[in-house]
Amino acid sequence: MQKLGLKGNKFTRKSRSYSSYKGTIGTVVKNRIHRRFNTTIPCQKLTTDITEFKCADGLKLYLSPMMDMHNGEILSYGIGMRPTLDFVMKPLDEALDIVKNAKYRTTIHSDQGWHYQHGKWVATLKKHKVFQSMSRKGNCLDNAPMENFFGLLKQEMYYGEPLRTYEELKRAIEAYIQYYNNKRIKQKLAGMSPVQYRLHTSQLAA
Repeated sequence: MQKLGLKGNKFTRKSRSYSSYKGTIGTVVKNRIHRRFNTTIPCQKLTTDITEFKCADGLKLYLSPMMDMHNGEILSYGIGMRPTLDFVMKPLDEALDIVKNAKYRTTIHSDQGWHYQHGKWVATLKKHKVFQSMSRKGNCLDNAPMENFFGLLKQEMYYGEPLRTYEELKRAIEAYIQYYNNKRIKQKLAGMSPVQYRLHTSQLAA
């Protein structure tokens, strides 16, 4: 590619990064994960964040997934035009319903965005006896699993592609998450997809 002067545009086009940090406006908690992302236990460590996309119709699309660090599976997600509190509470409630019968107490990790400092978010975690963990301010490496997922998603179905309308992009993201969970294999998961790996390890533990 160097000899022919070729460049891949799949990795050069960047969407505007979204930051929900507004200072200390609620509860800020310590980092319980400390970049110890690996775990052999499903639903023990979850992580979440928000990313932003531009749309062809002038709208913006926001995505808020909830990931299980055990296998990288997206347990739930929210898609919306505005990053409101309800926008992040919906995937949280769905994820809490999944982890309620987990063998070990769950920790949910995030950045210090205002959503995650909000009293409703904090109270919901306490109500379900879930530990809260936060990255240090301005340190994206503290939430590398989610940052990596956002990078993969945008490289594989957004960067280098014509801009889509909000509804078109919403459907494309939903289809990608379905593909990512069920069909996209990972070397670190022994060549299995996140769902395949979860089912495989649950059979071994049975």
